[in-house]
Amino acid sequence: MMGCQAAPAQLFYEFSLDDHVPADHLLRGIDRHLDLEGVRAQLKPFYSITGRPSVDPELMMRMLIIGYCMGIRSERRLCEEVHLNLAYRWFCRLGLDGKVPDHSSFSKNRHGRFRQSDILRHMFETVVERCLAQGLVGAEGFAVDASLIAADANKQRSVPGAEWEAKDEASRSVREYLSVLDDAAFGAASPVTPKFISPSDPAAQWTGAHKGHAFFAYATNYLIDTEHGVILDVEATRAIRQAEVGASRTMIQRTEDRFGLKPEYVVADSAYGSADNLAWLVKEKKIAPHIPVFDKSQRTDGTFSRSDFTWEAENDRYICPAGKELKQFHRTYETPRSGITAEGTRLYRARKGDCDACELKQRCCPKMPMRKVPRDLNEDARDVARAIATTPEYEQSRHRRKKVEMLFAHLKRILRMAGRRRRGPWGARDEFLLAATAQNLRRLAKLRPIRPPQGDVAA
Repeated sequence: MMGCQAAPAQLFYEFSLDDHVPADHLLRGIDRHLDLEGVRAQLKPFYSITGRPSVDPELMMRMLIIGYCMGIRSERRLCEEVHLNLAYRWFCRLGLDGKVPDHSSFSKNRHGRFRQSDILRHMFETVVERCLAQGLVGAEGFAVDASLIAADANKQRSVPGAEWEAKDEASRSVREYLSVLDDAAFGAASPVTPKFISPSDPAAQWTGAHKGHAFFAYATNYLIDTEHGVILDVEATRAIRQAEVGASRTMIQRTEDRFGLKPEYVVADSAYGSADNLAWLVKEKKIAPHIPVFDKSQRTDGTFSRSDFTWEAENDRYICPAGKELKQFHRTYETPRSGITAEGTRLYRARKGDCDACELKQRCCPKMPMRKVPRDLNEDARDVARAIATTPEYEQSRHRRKKVEMLFAHLKRILRMAGRRRRGPWGARDEFLLAATAQNLRRLAKLRPIRPPQGDVAA
């Protein structure tokens, strides 16, 4: 016969949220590693000592962590989910009757005391310290890379970069952009005027880096440890190479200052293989660059490239394939010359008589009276990178670099952060910090899970 559910007749119930959250739930693992004791101390100077009690900042932090760990991008929807989901209520310490704050509270705090106190950076670094305490950071090698995140900007309403002007009554994102014009990660990253600018988010970079339709984007930059893929630092920048390379230096230095971590080597792609960056790693930081050299000296017209010439450092000269020397100066000048070009290179020239009589002239300099070979001032650092690229350790580190690409894939597909919801450089910074914090917490929960009591194992 067909059953019929009877209406409950009980007047009082005993209900425990803890009993209804599965033991293997992701939030249980995250809660075990989450330490928010320092949140109140960090935010206390930014609250008034009078007035009505505010929303508990720890509650807001826990709700934000849920949103970024579970891919809930809308704060309005996040409040609805926390209200309905028992596991979310348990994680937020709300109980069954706890009141969920209004979604507008997040916006007010994000633009106010959260940024003034830099609480999101503090929370991110607290999680990194937890990863260090759990032995998830080997600090032997770091990997660095950047990924584009689409900005919340309509390209149909963009204006040419040369025509854009800030209005007197500018929006918050415009004011933020004007405040970072001298910042190496944004305005000062490149003197080139952007082709198009979005009036709603002028800090977003117009880019066609994906080889498809151009769009407005920011770059999220990760510095990770290659042992377990823990994110050690994160930085928001414009989506251009100069800003991304500058961010890598900022993150390496900040990680050393904050945690005392200095790697033996750094892995990156060829975008980070410029002579200046390699020189900074090799000469200043004493870090081995496992990075392909960014080099445009290879010729494709059949003539000899720079790699076909042998460099003799002790004699400060090149030797051409025909055995003739190329030097900066073939005579002594009364007034010594620096020999440095505007591009920051030294030119090594062959003698015209040697080139005229050479049988290899057509393969060397068919359209020039003599061959010239430029050498960067930091070419020695590039030579160090080239030598490292021939070692077995280099091949191993190239495979480890894929961990940072996997983190970006996880960021966009699992955490649903293919595009941004906040505008302005500070909005990008907040979002990228929270996303990186969520990824580290998920990794902690996976690699250092809750162990059942010994009695349960025996049973």
